[in-house]
Amino acid sequence: MTDSTPLDFTTFSNVINNELTSSSQTRTGINPATTEPNPPVPVSTQDDLDKAVKAARTAFKTWSKTSFNERRKALNAWADAIDANADGFAKTLTMEQGKPLAQASAEVGMVGTWTRGLSSIEIKENVIEETDDRKIVQRYTPMGVVGAIVPWNFPVLLAVGKIVSAVYTGNPVIVKPSPFTPYCDLKLAELAAHFFPPGVIQCLSGDDSLGPMFTDHAGIDKISFTGSIITGKRVMASCAKTLKRVTLELGGNDPAIICNDVDIDAVIPKIGILSYLCSSQICMMIKRLYVHEEIYDAFLEKLITFVKTLKVGNGTEADTFFGPVQNEMQFKKAKELFSTIKTENLKPALGGTIENSAGYFIHPTIIDNPPDSSRVVQEEPFAPILPIMKWSNEDDVIERANALETGLGASVWSKDFERATRIADQLQSGSVWVNSHFDVSPTAPFGGHKQSGMGVEWGLTGLLGYCNSQTQWLKKSF
Repeated sequence: MTDSTPLDFTTFSNVINNELTSSSQTRTGINPATTEPNPPVPVSTQDDLDKAVKAARTAFKTWSKTSFNERRKALNAWADAIDANADGFAKTLTMEQGKPLAQASAEVGMVGTWTRGLSSIEIKENVIEETDDRKIVQRYTPMGVVGAIVPWNFPVLLAVGKIVSAVYTGNPVIVKPSPFTPYCDLKLAELAAHFFPPGVIQCLSGDDSLGPMFTDHAGIDKISFTGSIITGKRVMASCAKTLKRVTLELGGNDPAIICNDVDIDAVIPKIGILSYLCSSQICMMIKRLYVHEEIYDAFLEKLITFVKTLKVGNGTEADTFFGPVQNEMQFKKAKELFSTIKTENLKPALGGTIENSAGYFIHPTIIDNPPDSSRVVQEEPFAPILPIMKWSNEDDVIERANALETGLGASVWSKDFERATRIADQLQSGSVWVNSHFDVSPTAPFGGHKQSGMGVEWGLTGLLGYCNSQTQWLKKSF
């Protein structure tokens, strides 16, 4: 297959050992903008997973011995083919996830950057000691079969990040998409079958029973999971049975601290976008906004004015910024959280109610200076509701920002770079930004502190998480 061969985005199959397979039972995802069913996908069984694991373990014997250059070449050819099918991937992503077409296109457009970026990182041996008599070397060897459990908010980019990390380090990978968003991931694996040997990249669609099958399976050596804290704890407990290696990228409740010296007009559009992108269904979006009391009123007023300009609608409509939240489960969770506006006597400065519509649409909401104890501050909403709070004392706002069990991302905004970095240095998060938020790169590690995860994805450190460390003691004579 060449990179210009178009994929058919109307039918969807499992990919096992480079073959398209189905199952006796199928299910459908839901288009969250219309609540209409999407095309049928397989419901994988234990037998399907066993076949995929067997194929992956066979593939490991040869794929683990290939060179980084061979792997890089195959990955880049696959990325070229994804780029050639970008329009189909973006439209399918909007259909299954609900995000506006412009945001879907941006996600698909990042695939090439991540594939080429991750596979450009050199993984070198570490020579610890070298004398005339002996050499001590730390080297990194492929780990085995990787199970990649992918969430529904960024199903393309996060799948690709796991696939490339596994395959580039010499490991076969079996992808388990979210039951809510299986479509693009199945097509990624279908495309990969043209560039990789059988068993190297596989994908199984399934229902809620498939994840536990992955984490229980003795033939899977590592799980890379992105999802909620609650599910992450279950994944880790299940992986403990076979001592699987595990990387967990879990939820966040990211604080952003706005100092009193910012240029409000320059900052507002950035804060607005970075609080509400993908209808706030991104673990590293701004979820708690702390604004210095000296500029609070002006900041709040201008933020409301800006957010009102962002269109809510079906992701296929031009200029839409807010698509629906992705699924009924999340919609119900959001409605329950919105009910606390009344029960906790909170003050919505914008929005505050959820209107009836054909899809899972929620208009943006801003809560004016709620108490830190309120649920909209304490909980990650994964819906477009943003609490904005006043602060005056630097030590106090740092303590408030660090107070929760989460520690995924955080940002500080100030014209005084020294002041901003002083605050940033004290924030307990895996990623900390100054005068930005949500900057990511395939060459920079990404992960969480505290209950926001274990280990990192991406960058050299992320890649090493897919390897075994081996120390060799090489004596030149007895």
